[in-house]
Amino acid sequence: MNEQIKFPAGTAFGAIGHPIRRKEDARLLTGKGRFSDDFSIGGQCHAAMVRSPHPHARILRVDTGKAKPMPGVLGVFTGADCKADGIKPIPHTPVPSTKFDMKLTGPGGGSVFSGPHMLLPADKVRHVGEAVAMVVAATRAQALDAAEAVEVEYQELPFVIGAEDALAAGAATVWDEVPDNVLVDTMFGDRTATERAFAAADHVVKAKFNIGRVTAVPMELRSALAEFDAGSGRYTLYAGSGGAVRQKAELAGVIGVTPDRLRVLSYDVGGNFGSRNRPYVEFGLVLWAAGKFKRPVKYTATRSEAFLSDYQGRDLITSIELALRNDGRFLAMRADNVSNVGALCVSLSPLSKGAGLITGSYAIPAATLRARAVFTNTMPTNAYRSSGRPEVTYAIERLIDLAAIELGIDRIKLRRKNLVRPKAMPYRNAVGMTYDSGTYEANMDLAKQTADWDGFKQRKREAKKRGKLLGLGLSNYVESSIGAPRERAEITVKPTGVVDLVIGTQPSGQGHETSFAQVTADLLAVPVEAVNIIMGDTDIVSVGGGSHSGRSMRHAGAIIAKASTELIAKGKQIAALVLKSSADNVEFTDGRFSSPASNRSFDFLELAKEIAHLTLPPELKGGLAVAADHEMHDPVFPNGCAICEVEVDPDTGRVELTRYAAVDDVGRCINPLIVHGQTHGGIAQGVGQALWEQCFVEPSSGQPLVGSFMDYGMPRSHNLPSFKAEIVEVLSPSNLLGIKAGGEGGTTPALAAVVGAIIDALSVFGVRDITMPATPFVVWQAIKAAGDKRQ
Repeated sequence: MNEQIKFPAGTAFGAIGHPIRRKEDARLLTGKGRFSDDFSIGGQCHAAMVRSPHPHARILRVDTGKAKPMPGVLGVFTGADCKADGIKPIPHTPVPSTKFDMKLTGPGGGSVFSGPHMLLPADKVRHVGEAVAMVVAATRAQALDAAEAVEVEYQELPFVIGAEDALAAGAATVWDEVPDNVLVDTMFGDRTATERAFAAADHVVKAKFNIGRVTAVPMELRSALAEFDAGSGRYTLYAGSGGAVRQKAELAGVIGVTPDRLRVLSYDVGGNFGSRNRPYVEFGLVLWAAGKFKRPVKYTATRSEAFLSDYQGRDLITSIELALRNDGRFLAMRADNVSNVGALCVSLSPLSKGAGLITGSYAIPAATLRARAVFTNTMPTNAYRSSGRPEVTYAIERLIDLAAIELGIDRIKLRRKNLVRPKAMPYRNAVGMTYDSGTYEANMDLAKQTADWDGFKQRKREAKKRGKLLGLGLSNYVESSIGAPRERAEITVKPTGVVDLVIGTQPSGQGHETSFAQVTADLLAVPVEAVNIIMGDTDIVSVGGGSHSGRSMRHAGAIIAKASTELIAKGKQIAALVLKSSADNVEFTDGRFSSPASNRSFDFLELAKEIAHLTLPPELKGGLAVAADHEMHDPVFPNGCAICEVEVDPDTGRVELTRYAAVDDVGRCINPLIVHGQTHGGIAQGVGQALWEQCFVEPSSGQPLVGSFMDYGMPRSHNLPSFKAEIVEVLSPSNLLGIKAGGEGGTTPALAAVVGAIIDALSVFGVRDITMPATPFVVWQAIKAAGDKRQ
């Protein structure tokens, strides 16, 4: 564990912790953003994809004869062409590799087969929407017209859609290399201790939950523009992503060039939530085509294409059991989690992250988990906001509600009896994850107060008079944030009064340009307005893990602090030359360099201007500029509590959210305005999944029935109440600034809080569970199935 940073005397100017308005908003709101589709290059042509209409089929023949002579067509390419040109598969590394991630293995402890992710397959298609051919033409319309003229002859094969169906004997095989479809099968926890505790338990409560599949539906559709410079032999790719540095290395390998021959530009990203953390085939395809034609090639997806081919999220089935004493003390738990990774294994982050947190916020002495992942003929899944944590939080919190009913114990008292205590921190849970810090019970009490829990009974009586049912749901949560371990920062103080910060973790709407500037400003004692954040260009940014797993502020804060310390030390040496003193006699106090030997003093900006025309000695070459590297593997554990209140119309099943309160412990909060915004957005995503969102695939045909916003229900402002959010700051001992994470906590408990509230409202009918999304029809069906008889 690292000690908390001690700010040099006088260097903390108060930017940290203040709700400073986002610097980037003026640019973004006035149309001056730099999103992928904003870029165009003279002479560019356009790509369109031919996509599979089948969930599983052998490719017998791709006839491009009618398409090639069509107006404007430059070329039509297939999987056979990729193979002939030596195009490699996308090198996904799905198993998390940081030191503290749960170590998933293949069956029997072997390696995990992920399936080669070819840009265009030559043998089979494995999900509806998989690209099988690319048309390149002078205009987008011409490319789309020609794509319709490409004829593909398929031999349809048996398919499998659901995770449980994939496990069944005789199920269709997605990959010949994995005949039973199981690519991961790993046990965690102490089985002997767990079985002993279950044998001694007074009560065992069981449940099975299906946390369905959703998609990120970012505002910015997937887009990529590639250019090839024949003179230098270099490629340039404009493509929004979760991390330009990583995608540069991956895509260079795909097209068979060294990384120095590829430049990736990823500036503004209109939504990610995990769906853009890994490369897409179209990124490699436009690079390949640009090299072949020696002219720029652009691709932009339609919304329907995005629904068919974006990486999707969630899709976990969990069977869970809880052993209890008569007094409500938790003794042990067992869980069996099955993750549907789709047709290719892009990421196992959801299964791994969830595996470490199956016991939630509770002190459960013993636990075992069987974690499995299966292939199906559906779109690949990836990390999606709070990857894996909402699923396991939903399971444990819903199970506790059921246990409270079965034992006749108040649900708050049952939780209070079993929450991990602050004095137990750092707390090692029953599957080996060590929570860093937190005040879980205090969070729950604050959430109750914020939500006016005690006033619920009166509001329920008033709702009853109007013929409505009022319900109240609560969910405690703890989540882990780890992410790629390496980060780098380069800080340069320029004589023009600007401080440039080059950093590799880039935003997709989180406000990094402001929050990173706040940390830099505090540590160097310069105005926030003077700090210029430089991200997203791999010719400038050489190292960086990107934005995922709540890592950005934590890693950025740590590396900015390290670089700032080195810059202050270098600044003392440079100031010593100007002040005609020794570096040992130079102090940096109240944001100024000074020495007893001189009556002059300088802040960083003044010192940069002062030395602009000086010739510095070789050891101080570069002036006020440093580069610092950092590697951090320690996870942090944001935590909190959410309370949701809903009103249900028993005649129609309509659910209206009337109140929502959230308490989130984010560690040190750099900018509460930004954190609250992240919380609000996270709540909306969780509520959306609980009530409306679902990527439904028809089991009998394998056809996705979601292709537009006519089919996919999204939360809107009029569907949501005004949120009441509170920020708690219990510092993490694992990093210099004590930061945990603030971008995902709104989502993590939302599923359980919303569904718990609906079940509470429907308890008068004896309803104990409901399947998400809890649409009006689903709720109405539950009421009718219960016989419409109130208890």
